[in-house]
Amino acid sequence: MGDPRASEEPADLQPAAPGRLPRVDNPATDYALALLVGFVEAGVTDIVMSPGSRSQALALAAAELERAGAARLHVRIDERVGGFLALGLTRETGAPTVIVTTSGTATANVHPAVLEAHEAGLPMIVVTADRPDELRGIRSNQTTRQDGLYGTVVRSTRDIPAPVGDTDEQDAARSIARAAVDEAVGAVTADPGPVHLNLAFREPLSVAVPQIPGILPGELPETAGPRVLGRPVIELEDGPLTVVVAGADAGAAAADLARAGGYPLLAEVSSGSRFGPELVVAYRELLREESFGGRVERAIVFGHPTLSREVPALLRRSDVEVIVVAPTGAEAYNPGRRARVVGGVNAPVEVDLRRPEVRAWVGSWVFASRRLSEDAERSAAPASTAPDVQKARSYEPSDALAFARAELAAVRAPITRALLAEAVWRYTWPHDRLVLGASRLIRDADRLVPGKKIVVHSNRGLAGIDGTIATATGIALASAAQARAEGGASGVTRVLLGDLAFLHDVGALLGGAGEAQPHLQVVVGNDGGGTIFDGLEVAATAPVEAFDRVLYTPQSVDVAALARAYGWEHRVARTKGELDQALSAPPPGPSILEVPLPR
Repeated sequence: MGDPRASEEPADLQPAAPGRLPRVDNPATDYALALLVGFVEAGVTDIVMSPGSRSQALALAAAELERAGAARLHVRIDERVGGFLALGLTRETGAPTVIVTTSGTATANVHPAVLEAHEAGLPMIVVTADRPDELRGIRSNQTTRQDGLYGTVVRSTRDIPAPVGDTDEQDAARSIARAAVDEAVGAVTADPGPVHLNLAFREPLSVAVPQIPGILPGELPETAGPRVLGRPVIELEDGPLTVVVAGADAGAAAADLARAGGYPLLAEVSSGSRFGPELVVAYRELLREESFGGRVERAIVFGHPTLSREVPALLRRSDVEVIVVAPTGAEAYNPGRRARVVGGVNAPVEVDLRRPEVRAWVGSWVFASRRLSEDAERSAAPASTAPDVQKARSYEPSDALAFARAELAAVRAPITRALLAEAVWRYTWPHDRLVLGASRLIRDADRLVPGKKIVVHSNRGLAGIDGTIATATGIALASAAQARAEGGASGVTRVLLGDLAFLHDVGALLGGAGEAQPHLQVVVGNDGGGTIFDGLEVAATAPVEAFDRVLYTPQSVDVAALARAYGWEHRVARTKGELDQALSAPPPGPSILEVPLPR
């Protein structure tokens, strides 16, 4: 992080005339350059690279593309970090990112990000360097079975023989690159996700890469859409008492349908749908009540719900019609294995939102949710610490003094998980980005934060704790690049996560030398271990020592020392006032805000 160029913004991508590429009479270098140029011509703008000998031709070709202004290059020494960085770039842009690794264990370190890309339907292109055929199967150093390594989770896999210098190899490499982009974005199958190219190289593994003119990234192929999967867009019938369920990555379509149909909107915090007058924040509690959840006759599901037990319980009921909207993807969320999966839905043509029964249905959910939320707020902030606004308007000195004391007490109030989640949500605005880790805090946020139209990301495909900081870094870099391209100002990317998720991805604190630093604020709720496991039923009966050792996994890491080691700014917030100050004015560049929490 100490590199003097680290604060510079990357150059804008520059166009130039495409054509035949220069040759250097080294098959590895010629092929590597042609392959990466093919990716750029097909619409790729970001390449993530980890160092290695077998992949050196690809690495040097990527560096030349960066010099020519044709692509943005991100270098990370840890392939797992690189994989999730690529995932974050793609999460924000929707465009596939290419990640390049050397041979051996490096290829396996990308696997967690490949799995998440598969489950989340995010395009990613993994290029792994390998030994040629004659070095396979003889226990050659750093050689394993890389072809087919990622199994069934990739949309396609191709084992490419080592180039030998034939005249048509460069054209073939560019064609392979374009086909890989097509497959990654789902242009053929309407099933976006990761693809794998395993590319063999023989020695000599590279030479100096000649300078090339800038190459403007091409247009990404359009997905074929739900027609290829045979999923129709249906017209909903009016009548059944309906709720809209929005899980991770549902997007605005869920909120739009709730508005058009007059349906209660049960939107998770990572859905991108948590806004609008139909929003029901306290959906968990209401789904458990017979007068609300018990009356539901139809549920329309968008995205991937993962944050409650009540939603899958609803969708398994035999008396509830379940419609799952899945425009892309071979698999769809279907916990009861009885849902009707469609490509899209339209609200009933004949629905009249002014009808008393329509207004009563959605209104009862919304008002009941508000009452439950207000009760929760009162229990979280006792009247003894909440300032009385009426006393602030009084001319009596005693009232003014009482208000001042109450206001000071509120500022000095200790931070709870609920208060932390609410504060991070409150200080995030539409030009910002919010990333929620797979920690206890995302569930706290889901239970209480109000509606707000902001961009929220979370790796809920497999809901793992790995790669959270790396993913957030990719999101921060991509959103800043997009803001520059549009001539606007970018905001801050905040990531809210627990201490174990933070420590699991601590390697992501190391950026690439000479690369722009992300405007990223990592907010760590530090309760000394995995308190999410305290909610397990077995916690009430298991021996405390055994439970803590293998589940809670206590830790006492000096987060401030870690921040100093990696060159990140570090602050600690122990009171509400300190938290508000830190969130309202995050420092430029990367920073860590540590918030101690009780177990």
